[in-house]
Amino acid sequence: MILKKMFAVGAFTSLMFAASAFVLKEEIKKPVPGFPSENNGLAVLELFTSEGCSSCPPADDLMGQIEKKYRNRPVYILSYHVDYWNRLGWKDRFSSAANSQRQQFYSRLLQSQTYTPQLIVNGKQEFVGSDRNSIENVLQNELFAAKNSSVYLSANTDQKTVTVAYKTSETDPKSTLLISLVEKKSSTQVGGGENEGHHLQHWQIVHEQKQISLKDLSEGSINFKIPENFSAENWEIIGFIQNLKSGKISGASKTLIQ
Repeated sequence: MILKKMFAVGAFTSLMFAASAFVLKEEIKKPVPGFPSENNGLAVLELFTSEGCSSCPPADDLMGQIEKKYRNRPVYILSYHVDYWNRLGWKDRFSSAANSQRQQFYSRLLQSQTYTPQLIVNGKQEFVGSDRNSIENVLQNELFAAKNSSVYLSANTDQKTVTVAYKTSETDPKSTLLISLVEKKSSTQVGGGENEGHHLQHWQIVHEQKQISLKDLSEGSINFKIPENFSAENWEIIGFIQNLKSGKISGASKTLIQ
């Protein structure tokens, strides 16, 4: 009788321990804003798009779907609106020469053509931005690949600026930390060009990106000027570490703006 009781108590204790371990495991999976995921893999998706390009809306929509599907995974989406479509009938209000230059950087690095919509994944693979199957396949591979560097971010605002504090474990002097001010979602009623008359939705729009050399400084802060009609809940900061010679991205993180 005593043996049976001891067995029952032992079984109950084991069951409770297993349940606690399961709960703890589930809690660990939840990402903490501003800190990298416990998962070693990550995927930085950089989409080059334009409101003047009729092939781009499906890619923009796909980024919105991926952002929702992978919201709790280490997937970081940045949409760069290029400016070379502006001369063809519609000026994209989100476009900039800096975004076009970023795409040219990848064209040289990957020896690829320059086109829209173009998607670069982790600085090393490029796809048509609306190619769902290829993008999903590479996402699954990259989320299980080993990455080494941690990026810690926090962001606060005053009346004129967004101040971003950063810290990273990266020690390679050839690496650069790229920090972007990102608008999560916006839309435009297009009045000209190939998408004339269409109401376009956009996700993860890069408004400004700054590069910080990690050769001498792995911790510090930078400032962004607050855009017009700014509302903190619709914006975030994304930072990632990249070797600008190889294109390799070794770490990334994001944070909300307080």
